[in-house]
Amino acid sequence: MRALLLATGRQLFTAKGYAATGTPEIVAAAGVTRGALYHHFADKAALFEAVIRAEAQAVAQAIEAAEDQGADPVEALVAGGRAFLAAMAWPGRARLLLVEAPAVLGPVRLAAIDAEAGGRTLVQGLRAAGLNGPVDETAQLLSAAHDRAALAIAAGADPGPWAKALERLVRRCVAQ
Repeated sequence: MRALLLATGRQLFTAKGYAATGTPEIVAAAGVTRGALYHHFADKAALFEAVIRAEAQAVAQAIEAAEDQGADPVEALVAGGRAFLAAMAWPGRARLLLVEAPAVLGPVRLAAIDAEAGGRTLVQGLRAAGLNGPVDETAQLLSAAHDRAALAIAAGADPGPWAKALERLVRRCVAQ
């Protein structure tokens, strides 16, 4: 039942946005009662946060799967960036994570979710690559660049130039 509610919530939040999606619509689309919804989630906001956490974890898993244990750390960062763009190309994911989530959850809560998921992989990768300087701040700036690329690609931009630009940016950030 929880998985059904998450899938239904994801579908509706992606199609209509958080504000335009009501709990009566969620339970009707899922074919469950309001009691079932509230058994699993305190409210619509809790359902939304669970959807966002699941999406963030899916992106993190894609990044981690792209890493090669024996790969050069810089190449692992580049592969992770490509995996991020591929994961963010999943229908609706860019809207959920980069448009709806910041507006609904706010930057502090969203940063905490990101730190538990994909954000931690970027910090670890930068450290492994031997970045000199402020690792956390560099990770935040690189993350913002990747987010901007994902939004552009979701809006229909050719992913090739964005991926090349991000690769160049990552390589220059970690160059010794």
